[in-house]
Amino acid sequence: MRTISRRVTLAAALSAALSASAATAALAQDTDLTIFDWSGYEIPEFHPDYIAKYGDGPTFTFFGDEEEAFQKLRSGFKSDLAHPCSQNVVKWRDAGLLQPIDTSRIAGWKDLNPSIMAMKDLATATADGKAWFMPWEWGNTLLTYNAEKVDEKDIQSLRSFADPKFKDRVSIGDSVDDAYALASLVVGVKDWTQMTDEQFKEASAFLREVHKNVRLYWTDNTEIVQAMTSGEVDLAWAWNDAAAQSVLAGAPIKMKRDTAEGLSTWVCGYVRLKDAPGSEEKAYDYLNAIDTPAVASYLLSDWGYGHANAKSMATIDPKVIADQGYADVDKFVDKTLFQSPVPTELKQKMIAEFEKIKSGY
Repeated sequence: MRTISRRVTLAAALSAALSASAATAALAQDTDLTIFDWSGYEIPEFHPDYIAKYGDGPTFTFFGDEEEAFQKLRSGFKSDLAHPCSQNVVKWRDAGLLQPIDTSRIAGWKDLNPSIMAMKDLATATADGKAWFMPWEWGNTLLTYNAEKVDEKDIQSLRSFADPKFKDRVSIGDSVDDAYALASLVVGVKDWTQMTDEQFKEASAFLREVHKNVRLYWTDNTEIVQAMTSGEVDLAWAWNDAAAQSVLAGAPIKMKRDTAEGLSTWVCGYVRLKDAPGSEEKAYDYLNAIDTPAVASYLLSDWGYGHANAKSMATIDPKVIADQGYADVDKFVDKTLFQSPVPTELKQKMIAEFEKIKSGY
């Protein structure tokens, strides 16, 4: 049995020692480059070429979710690169937080998967031809369960998250996007940009029922992996890496892609922040360092995510790619809710309502 990867043990140690503040420098290393990221992405396996060139990794600071990151950046927090998902890029750009990416300085830009680049509202480029976002990883938020404790016949529908039999055995992410992706699918919405007021009320009512079963709202990959591997929770609405990391730890955790309502799909990546204080050269070196075949292989095998660079993905055993569900991009995103930009008014309603739900109101 393989032990859980050093990504989890490192993040667990950090979580005990560091402040929860998004601006806390978790790994203050190369001070010429600062990256505002999700916890866990600081591991050296994601940027070995950068370390080989400079002898150290960048400085990382962490955020819990993208709304937190957005507000922090708007308040004046400075960083060089950040790691949002595609549904938030337009919002960040329109708020004046971003600067364009010079694609001529990204060696593998031309190798980015055309099907990913063409996904709805990916926002990699605007009408003026500027690129604002380098897609990097793509995956799902989907039903994840303990196969030894949950009978698959009881989880044919996403409505199982609200089934009283799972009281205190459920976890969903402390993320408004993922929570409302789940609720939107349950009420039959595949394009949340078209959600009606009535559908929003129905989705929110479902999340209130789920709340009755929630043992914890997980805030990062380490927390949900530990909760599932320890048996604290048996049913989760989680990213692919929760199952991938739990399996590496020897736990009987599986993903269910074929529920009646489907699953959610997202693409995340990196942006250059306006008025970046650090080295521009090192920022591009980092973007190139994460865009290699070795990194793509690690991302898929240990995290369960697809890499946006098609050429790098092509170096991986096709069976491994197929087993993980990434062999056909078009099939991968078929019949899913793609996390595209949410209209501002609706997003604010989601944020406010989700806070009430988590508080028990």
